[in-house]
Amino acid sequence: MELGSLDVWVIVAGALVLLMTPGLAFFYGGLSQAKSSVNMMMMSFAAMGIVGVVWALWGSGIAGGSSVGGFFGNPLSDLALFNTVDEAPEELIGIGFGATFAIITTALISGAIADRAKFSAWMVFVPIWVTLVYCPLAFMVWGDGGLLVEGGAIGDAVGEAVDYAGGLVVHMCAGLAALVLAIVLGKRQNFTKRETHRPHNTPFVLLGASLLWFGWFGFNGGAAEEAGEAGLIWVNTLLAPAAALVAWLLTQRVRGEKPTALGAASGIVAGLVAITPACAYVDPAGAMLIGAIAGAVCCLAVNLKYRLGFDDTLDVVGLHFVAGLWGTIAIGLLGREEFVGDRAGLFYGGGFDLMTAQLVACAVTLGFTVVMTALIAYAIHATIGFRAGADAERFGIDATEHAEAAYVFDNDPAPSGSAESTAPGAPASSSDDRELAGSR
Repeated sequence: MELGSLDVWVIVAGALVLLMTPGLAFFYGGLSQAKSSVNMMMMSFAAMGIVGVVWALWGSGIAGGSSVGGFFGNPLSDLALFNTVDEAPEELIGIGFGATFAIITTALISGAIADRAKFSAWMVFVPIWVTLVYCPLAFMVWGDGGLLVEGGAIGDAVGEAVDYAGGLVVHMCAGLAALVLAIVLGKRQNFTKRETHRPHNTPFVLLGASLLWFGWFGFNGGAAEEAGEAGLIWVNTLLAPAAALVAWLLTQRVRGEKPTALGAASGIVAGLVAITPACAYVDPAGAMLIGAIAGAVCCLAVNLKYRLGFDDTLDVVGLHFVAGLWGTIAIGLLGREEFVGDRAGLFYGGGFDLMTAQLVACAVTLGFTVVMTALIAYAIHATIGFRAGADAERFGIDATEHAEAAYVFDNDPAPSGSAESTAPGAPASSSDDRELAGSR
């Protein structure tokens, strides 16, 4: 069976989305301390492997199979496709495309627990979380018969919620899960605003943001079914992060700070997250407004962790939850009837129907994600332990968890990749140099 142009586009879009996870690894790796950057990047790559396998075996069925009470799909629904690839190439391509979303969503969570999580605990958390949290939520929002869509219990009661590419399923879900893990693992030993480390490699941060923006055109546009829709999504995915970047830098200036490269990269991410749910439902002017507000609000939100006392190391909550929430709600304000369907946002005379559906969907996402993630995280923490020991923070989690180092210096007493150069008991000069190089 020959593939159509739409099938080819989904393949290309899926490849772009898959590239986003290595991009995220660079983004998070650059933000981390040098002595924990390998671990941070490994958490993203581990998600690529584990989630890919889980998705193929049962995850895609849970997320998109035949409905089981509106909460999840039949886990065995898609297994038969692997034996009938010539008869259903479009469905098989769709499974692959969906896997890339599950991968990046899970990897996003890791930024909240940098410097202090056992890698073994992360390897256990990933398959359980994607099975019990991400996949069911994806079904509720996007699945045939899901709770929040037309034909589902909540969708029929308050109206169908719309989330084009993952404001609920990806960003709010990941941000809320990150908040739960940050609370379960507790604060780092040096968690104060005064002692917060700088990113150890700002060029890595900018490289990661660039790869994320590039891949995001596939992330948002992969589901487009006609040229006009694809064009609108492409332009909105360009304009929203551009406006957010400018707004973030202006907010820094208003607060008396200098504009930073980290601010520019973070602004890009905030704008991309915010436009994700709304990319096909608002016009370009609406996209710029959504991006600008996201850039300013997220610039302020990332500092709330110090006031509220949770250690979200790389600001997953301040970026992904806050911007995802705003972008989802913004559809209820700025959604155009010709794009959404038979409803419009408040600013276009649509009444409260669309806004009500969006708010209810946000509440369901919040409650389900927080409760389920807390159960999983506390269970792991109570059994095998989720947090690494004090030596991991002092000497670097790269050494204690992986026996590797991101950078090797001439005065290292042990071979490259050995834990001996940074482990407890190493020569004082080595550990001192490592701690100095590891500050970010």
